[in-house]
Parts: sequence; structure tokens; C-alpha cells
Amino acid sequence: MLAQDREVYREYVDQAPANDLAHRVQWRQLLDDAAKRKFTVVLVFKLDRAFRSVKHMHDTLAAWELVGVSFKSLREQFDTSTALGRLLLNLLAALAEFELELIRERVKAGMDRARRQGRQIGRPKVTDRRGFNKRFGDILERLNGGAISRRQAAIELGIGYATLKRMLDALASEETD
Repeated sequence: MLAQDREVYREYVDQAPANDLAHRVQWRQLLDDAAKRKFTVVLVFKLDRAFRSVKHMHDTLAAWELVGVSFKSLREQFDTSTALGRLLLNLLAALAEFELELIRERVKAGMDRARRQGRQIGRPKVTDRRGFNKRFGDILERLNGGAISRRQAAIELGIGYATLKRMLDALASEETD
């Protein structure tokens, strides 16, 4: 396969977001292969798919520069093998990080405002579902009688096993108090 008169060494694809390094296995492999000089250019579709911050970008690009690997972005048309490309990349990365911080601040401010107005933030509790307490009581009787397993009880309630276990543990601790 060829891309702009270059041979494609390998395609590295991660499903995790840029800031989730623990699940970016292919990204780590790309970094290892770059350090081993297995290719000379890293080509990405979009800049924000590669780096989690401006500092992360600078550190990565500096490491790649030491081993002779340049960076290109198809969407933003950056090429770090040129001075203009490096300048534009730094400017856009700084603006992207600034925009991300603004979004974070707005979301946080919106959540704070909603809390002040008495709104619940996050997913509703399973116990707040209509009719849940009655169904839970019925299933609890069957569970205590040995008619069903905990796993089956969780399935019938439409909740996870761990959620059921937490609820049962809370009931048990209430009874001992």
C-alpha cells in the first residue's frame, strides 16, 4: 500500500480516546516501533486523535525527532518536517487545548448551577424506578426462601449483580444495627 509515494509500514488503530493511555495498546506499540526506527513518518487522520494535550504532543514529537520520525495530519495538513508545519501544529494544538478547557469549565459550571437548583446530577438510582421497591420486596422473599439465585434476582430486577449485592449488604448492615 502506498500513501504519497511512501510505503505503509503498519496501521495502528485504537478505540480508546486520546487521554485513556491504559487502553491505547496500539498507541504504545506505535511509540515502540517509532523508537526502533521502523518507519520515518507517522500519519494520522486528525490531530486530536493522537495527543491528549499540548505537552503530550511536544514530548512525543521531540522523542520522534530524535529518532528521525516526522508527523503528518491528513485533516489539518501538518507536516513536522518543515518549520511552518511545526509552527502551525503548535498553534492549533494550543487552541484545541484551550477549547477543551473552556468546554470543561462550562460543563462544570452547568453542573454546579443544576445542583444549586436542586437537580440531581448523574444517573438516577435504581431504587427510584417506579414500582422497584415492590418488585424488590417480592424478589427478596423468593431469594431468602431459596427459590431463586442472586444472579436470577438481579436479572429479574433489571440491575447488575454487584448492584444487588450492595443492596443486600446494606439491608444486612441495617438489620445488625
